[in-house]
Amino acid sequence: MTSDGPCRACSPSWVGLTTPDLRRTQDFYGAVLGWTWRPSPADQGFRLALSDGEPVASIGEATSGLRAAAHWTPFFATDGANDIAARIHERGGTVGVGPLPFGAGRVALASDTHGAVFGFWEGEVFPGWPPGRTPMPAWLELRTRDTFAAALFYGEIFGWTAEGGTCTVEYGNEEVVVRESGRKAAVIRGGAVEEAPDPRVRPRWWVHFQVADLDAAAAAATAAGGTVVAGPMAPSPGAEREATVRDPIGGSFSMTAG
Repeated sequence: MTSDGPCRACSPSWVGLTTPDLRRTQDFYGAVLGWTWRPSPADQGFRLALSDGEPVASIGEATSGLRAAAHWTPFFATDGANDIAARIHERGGTVGVGPLPFGAGRVALASDTHGAVFGFWEGEVFPGWPPGRTPMPAWLELRTRDTFAAALFYGEIFGWTAEGGTCTVEYGNEEVVVRESGRKAAVIRGGAVEEAPDPRVRPRWWVHFQVADLDAAAAAATAAGGTVVAGPMAPSPGAEREATVRDPIGGSFSMTAG
């Protein structure tokens, strides 16, 4: 999500998935997104996903000490995990795990005031790969009940500003776009969750992976045992085509033509 260079504090930096079936999950994402795998130098229960030899994501077994909800979780880079944790508490969020040492850095899992789960990472994600060094083939979307309250929460925690910072925010069309050096990194929107709240539907962060051929990737997802829940289609006039997919283990994500 970022350009090459040193860690940029409080920018989206990593995505990870917790799964009860490591091998099946590796096979699925390898077939759909073309990823290859290697053990994490930080923890043998984790696997690094590589795209063209560069790390782009991680998956971990559900029994890990970093167990979280069974969906993709975004992580944000920070130069001070303790400060971020304090801000989350002050603003009504919850820090469920950490900050605790992990590999070459420190990591924590938290949830915002509406229950959307996210993480933050201080220092290197893995030895030799600081957060933000490698562009990731993904952008994030927060689907929540109150768009602007969520933007205020995350903006105050991570220091997002209207102008002048590493990450800036733009307000309009009932959504908030977070840009890092001009590139879209995250979108916060209410949508159906805000219009018709359902207690069975929790606000959550959603990961969009960019693929070269959306139709081929959707077909590969079905062939590999996943389910194409929606699309491929453009969600609104002029928008990028996307497909919503559920992997064989139940993890959901979207793919966008890149």
